[in-house]
Amino acid sequence: MAGFSSIIGHEQIKEHLQNAISMNKISHAYIFHGPDKSGKMALAKSFAMALQCQEHVPEGCMECRSCKQALAGRHPDIIYLQHEKPNTISVDDIRTQINNSVATKPFAFPYKIYIIDEAEKMNQQAQNALLKTIEEPPAYAVILLLTTNTDIFLPTILSRCITLNLKVVADDKIRSFLMKEYKIPDYKADICTAFAQGNVGKAIQLADSQDFNEIKNSALQLLKRIRDIELYELMEAVKQISQYKLEINDYFDLMMIWYRDVIFYKATSDVNRLIFKDEVYDIKKQASKSSYEGIGTIIEALEKAKRRLNANVNFDLTMELLLLTIKEN
Repeated sequence: MAGFSSIIGHEQIKEHLQNAISMNKISHAYIFHGPDKSGKMALAKSFAMALQCQEHVPEGCMECRSCKQALAGRHPDIIYLQHEKPNTISVDDIRTQINNSVATKPFAFPYKIYIIDEAEKMNQQAQNALLKTIEEPPAYAVILLLTTNTDIFLPTILSRCITLNLKVVADDKIRSFLMKEYKIPDYKADICTAFAQGNVGKAIQLADSQDFNEIKNSALQLLKRIRDIELYELMEAVKQISQYKLEINDYFDLMMIWYRDVIFYKATSDVNRLIFKDEVYDIKKQASKSSYEGIGTIIEALEKAKRRLNANVNFDLTMELLLLTIKEN
């Protein structure tokens, strides 16, 4: 992490936070709201570092003692809430780590900043405990709540915080960032970008992941030959897919991108805007054999399979029905 300028996208939020620092109009509480890996923590860390910068640079100077401590993750006045239970932030977590320490002035810096990641895990008692601090904070206290879901918060917390909603980042920015920083070829950057759907963190994770390549290869090999395999082989395919049960939504999304490529090529004959450019031979082949209606039926079946698994319908049965639908269309 190296300041606001290293964060891809989120220009309005960066501008808002830097203006607040420049004009000395800092709120006591902010909510950073966006999907997992969308950049909430990077923004919160950059904001905290800039607030504490001894040179008063809205970006953070990176050179003063405060900035160096923030970059190293050991700043005495930037506090990250820890919670022992994986799915709950309890009232004790809030009391011991925030309420009991907030009255103590910062060690050596202007602010005492608390960063609460996964803030949607606060139970109601924890939120009520936090509310006491947000309602009557000391002048130096700043609380940053990072969450994937603001609906979980009490209305009284929402009304006392400035909510910053992270928007998706443009594909071209993500693509060029991956190619420059992760030195990956353009076709791989295309796949990671399409798959990430505007989420930089997810794109980085995919660019770096061996598992993702394995899942992609498994899904595409199956789709290329599914029309030709016998029914008994479908059961074997289901068994193979069950290895990726934990990443099944990724598996489905790869299938979805494949069929969007097929339908796009069928409609335009344009290979330049395909995501799976390196699979153009098989995409052309599938486009010639598939009808628009058939591909539409497959895309609907993929959505339905996703919903079924989210509702805990039997995995093998769901996958068998999906693969049969794909085979028949």
